[in-house]
Amino acid sequence: MATAAPNTGLPLLYNGLEPLSSNQHAKAHVRRLDRAPHVAQTHAIPVTVDEFSLIQRTFPIVFSAGENPVPLALMGLNEGVNTFLDEDGKLIEPNAYLPAYLRRYPFMLARLRPDSDDLSLCFDPTSGAVGEFEEGEALFDGDQPSESTKAILQFCEQFETAGQRTGAFMTELQKSGLLMEGEVAIQPEGAEQPFVYRGFQMVDEEKFRELRGDELRKMNQNGMLALIYAHLFSLAQIREIFARQVAQGKGPVPAREPAAAEA
Repeated sequence: MATAAPNTGLPLLYNGLEPLSSNQHAKAHVRRLDRAPHVAQTHAIPVTVDEFSLIQRTFPIVFSAGENPVPLALMGLNEGVNTFLDEDGKLIEPNAYLPAYLRRYPFMLARLRPDSDDLSLCFDPTSGAVGEFEEGEALFDGDQPSESTKAILQFCEQFETAGQRTGAFMTELQKSGLLMEGEVAIQPEGAEQPFVYRGFQMVDEEKFRELRGDELRKMNQNGMLALIYAHLFSLAQIREIFARQVAQGKGPVPAREPAAAEA
């Protein structure tokens, strides 16, 4: 279900990174894209803990498999299926909440040199959002960043800070021993066998219920408790996403052997 991104050395969705520079991009504008075809083929989007309360209302929140899990919002249950975007990458529901990871694209803060901790504002040059267009907002006012660029930089800085908080949460969650391999079985009416989804991690509710009072108190004080509950509550949305897939004709096809569809 929630597999890792290909090991390209670049973050999910990014095909390249180019530093934003007043020398090279003095005449560049940024325009809003009303569709994102590459996102239409992406079913799991990274999210930050700052978004859990909003995300859990619409998307299931799970954790990626592997030694260094990250929180993911599921926009579909099967590889290549996104139930919130059409085939052209246009939002089916314009008012649906979009994770900050998507709203940040094509920009991000990145280290240009491995021996430096300095972060530079970069963008994906293949996105089609940045270029010397007539439309859009200017990125520079002379040799200085425009107000639009300052707003983009501020958003990316906020995302970076939220990412650090998310990393701290994941470290504590792993230390707690509450994470387990996830499995969800959905049996639609009339189906002979359930569809079984794996490939992700989730909080073990049984272990969670057995936590000592002092452990729960600590989680409550550091904010982990609310985040864990948001995750657990969000899992009810898995069936809603499955129903969306079926309604859109993107549901999994029953297999003969094995009977369950594993994503």
